[in-house]
Amino acid sequence: MAKITIYNQEGNKLREVEAPAAIFEVDFNKDLVQQALVRQLANRRLGMIAHTKTKGEIAIGSKKPYRQKGTGNARQGALNNPHQIGGGVSFGPRNNRNYKQDMPKKQRRLALFSALSQKLRENKVIGLDQYDQSEIKTKKLVTTISHLPAPKDLLIVLPEKHDILVKSANNLPHVKTILVNYLNIADLQKYDTVIFLEKAIDKMGTLFLSAK
Repeated sequence: MAKITIYNQEGNKLREVEAPAAIFEVDFNKDLVQQALVRQLANRRLGMIAHTKTKGEIAIGSKKPYRQKGTGNARQGALNNPHQIGGGVSFGPRNNRNYKQDMPKKQRRLALFSALSQKLRENKVIGLDQYDQSEIKTKKLVTTISHLPAPKDLLIVLPEKHDILVKSANNLPHVKTILVNYLNIADLQKYDTVIFLEKAIDKMGTLFLSAK
């Protein structure tokens, strides 16, 4: 049975809560996780800024520049040919390439659960009962993190908006906060340890398991 250890802000172990088995007890599928990661990164890509025109897009026209024979020059077909000055470009960069990749929703969810389950098996998933601070202070968040059994690369999962915690983490390059409904495979692969605020564990089960 998968369990997540819950700590308080002082680093004291409070309890262990049962994690949803359908999310945190999934066999690790390396190929599926890789496919989901490649899809997400590909869908972030933008088209190139550079864009060249092909022969058919050049407005110079396709008129033959001079007669076929008798001029002493090499035969030429049209001024918009790629070897002509001002002509079209063959195999040049184009900004209309679409990098988007599709993947069924069930497979994306399974890849996410597979990655989370592996994190938990490696003891890289912990819980925090709450973050109770009345002011935005990066130093106070750093103090809280130092009390937890976690390295510097942290993904903090929130059940709902928490401006004090989010803004306190903005200046920490190795810490990212994210709402539980935006949890994704790329962040799970990038950050070493996942810290769930306790309510986010229950909310994740509600969001991801009730909407299959």
